[in-house]
Amino acid sequence: MVKAIGVDIGGTGIKAGIVDLEHGTMASERVRVPTPEGAAPEDVLLAVKTVLKTLNVHESNLPLGVAFPAIVKRGMTLSAANVSKKWIGFDAERFFRDGLGRNIVFVNDADAAGVAEARHGAARDVRGFTLLTTLGTGIGSAFLYDGVLLPNTELGHLHYGEYESVETFAATSARERENLSWADWAERLQKFYSHIEFLFSPDLFVVGGGVSKNAGDFLPLLDLKTPIVPAIHRNNSGIIGAASLAGD
Repeated sequence: MVKAIGVDIGGTGIKAGIVDLEHGTMASERVRVPTPEGAAPEDVLLAVKTVLKTLNVHESNLPLGVAFPAIVKRGMTLSAANVSKKWIGFDAERFFRDGLGRNIVFVNDADAAGVAEARHGAARDVRGFTLLTTLGTGIGSAFLYDGVLLPNTELGHLHYGEYESVETFAATSARERENLSWADWAERLQKFYSHIEFLFSPDLFVVGGGVSKNAGDFLPLLDLKTPIVPAIHRNNSGIIGAASLAGD
């Protein structure tokens, strides 16, 4: 079995696991710790060390991929929607490489999820344009054309009405914060997905994030021209995608 390690850093939790690269499945239990309050770089690094030690891979030579909720360009994090503003313009890949004492592959978290679903999940063998969104603390997005990733799309930061970012209006965190019913939340998602459907004319929508396990409660309420399906790997997609890219 060819294996790699994936770490998925989110706005509320940091998850990690060992991945079977041949099958694109978890080869270990998923471990999770809460994202430190404020999510400053030093605190996030410590939390990543904790999950790697819990997995007992902190001294492993397996390839390691780290997914992060920001625009990632040449190892630099250029945005910080749900983490400390210290990450903006920060040499994050070097920071993690030096702090962990090993080479890593560093990637946007939604892009990692998109790679997982394109190689091993709901978008596998799909021709044309797949648009994956992750619904969680924010809204992430990944563009894939014939399985090839176009990185660093940030559809969650589209403006909507009085909201500076549509994720403030339609992310899972908004549903939980405002105690919305599935039907009321689906009305918000309808506006989001109808808008990006008009802008980009995708061939397939894939919906990831932890809430994808409840896809039956809200996806059937959406009325779109484009097929929309839940991510097969659900909340593990970021781990699997980060590990897959590290394995490359």
